[in-house]
Amino acid sequence: MTNAAWLIVAGCAILTFAIKAVGPVALGGRELPGAFSRVIVLMAPALLAALIVTNALADGDRLALGADTAGVAAGALVVWRWGSIVGCVVVAALVTAALRAAGV
Repeated sequence: MTNAAWLIVAGCAILTFAIKAVGPVALGGRELPGAFSRVIVLMAPALLAALIVTNALADGDRLALGADTAGVAAGALVVWRWGSIVGCVVVAALVTAALRAAGV
């Protein structure tokens, strides 16, 4: 990697550290109010869902439905039906691979 790339990586690391330090410094050891705690708990699943949807339904700047979309849907069905994350990943990978092998 070039020096510019390393500078960008170091800058991102420093910025991430600073952002994560703001919370504890601002609160000073106090507990968060209940409303904030309830919202923060929901942020990670919402972000994960957004990342999954954009990766499964987008191809650059356009909507794309394909093998990966079917794989995500099959994995979601497994989680909904049986609650198995391992099963979700395995089924999603198998469905996606099978559809790509079939040329879909």
